[in-house]
Formats: sequence, structure tokens, C-alpha cells
Amino acid sequence: MLMIRMARFGAKKKPSYRVVVIEKERARNSRSVEVVGLYNPVSQPPVVDLKHDRIDYWLKNGAQPSDTVRRLLKNAPAPAAV
Repeated sequence: MLMIRMARFGAKKKPSYRVVVIEKERARNSRSVEVVGLYNPVSQPPVVDLKHDRIDYWLKNGAQPSDTVRRLLKNAPAPAAV
């Protein structure tokens, strides 16, 4: 089963996260299937950069978002189509 969750990167006391598609059983920072976004809570304002088209693709193919990623998706909606 695939999940969309965050993997922690960055220095001590200065976290940044990658939003990744990964198998559920793997460790937090192990090899992922695909990186689908970035989240930096330290910067002002916090930076949320998500690839909504790829996230939609993985959700349609059965990937389950973690609670935190679900909240990020809700608070950072996809840009309007042109």
C-alpha cells in the first residue's frame, strides 16, 4: 500500500520536509517512489509547494495521504486551471 507522507530533511532545529509517495512499511526517510512537494515551516511565511497534478494521480491510484498531508492539501488548494 502506498502513502503520501512527509520525510524530514534539514539541519537540527531547522526542519524542512519533502512530501513523498512511499510504501507504508518503509521508514520515514527511506527511498521513496516520488517526491511530490516541499514544506518549510521555519520560513516566514511557511512555504508549501505541492505538485497537485502528481498528487491527484497517486490519490486516484490508491495512495492514502497522512493526516498532516491531508491538512496541507486542504489549506493549500490547487491553483485554478487557465
